Amino acid sequence: LCHQLCIDAGGYPSPLGYGIDPIFPKSVCTSVNEVICHGIPDSRALRDGDIVNLDVTLFREGVHGDTNATWVVGTADPESVRLIEVTKQATLKGIMAVRAGRPISDIGRAIQTHAEAAGFSVVRDFVGHGVGKEFHTPPEVLHYYRRENNTIMEPGMTFTIEPMIAVGAFQQRVWSDGWTAVTVDGKRTAQFEHTMVVTDNGAELLTLHPDGQWSGDGGDPRG
Repeated sequence: LCHQLCIDAGGYPSPLGYGIDPIFPKSVCTSVNEVICHGIPDSRALRDGDIVNLDVTLFREGVHGDTNATWVVGTADPESVRLIEVTKQATLKGIMAVRAGRPISDIGRAIQTHAEAAGFSVVRDFVGHGVGKEFHTPPEVLHYYRRENNTIMEPGMTFTIEPMIAVGAFQQRVWSDGWTAVTVDGKRTAQFEHTMVVTDNGAELLTLHPDGQWSGDGGDPRG
């Protein structure tokens, strides 16, 4: 379905065939429960209470656009609902920290502060990235604070913010398929993502729904 929708939109799914040994075999990443990111779609039926992240990247008119959101299947437990909400809020905190002339580490500081205040952890091994004519380019956008991540944001820079927030430990391991990253303790994670361009006054989100709504639940991206 995702593949056909990408084609129908006049584009091509960026994940399909991405990477080297192994290449990513599908057109979308589907990450369920303890899967942090890069989950490969399969035939397993979703169950009531699962949480699932859909990560879609489309190549169209010469550029890539990258976005994702996490949803509840049916009715989830309160902890999972809170995890998703805190992750969304942390993503917004990161977006609001985008300012021309400021170090890119401001983004990670804002995200980490919010997530850890809620009792969750920030996955370290996967980061936001520059995006445009190529799928992944500099700069790296860490979702936790590290002073050395000090690239100065400038108008026109285009990158993703896509924090992965975990209920338990932030450490991860990768399945034998070479792609699927899961939490080491088997606890759940959630993620949201937008592609944006730095402006003179902050950030312009390039992957909002056409009506201006936030992906995932129809809420306002400005909080």
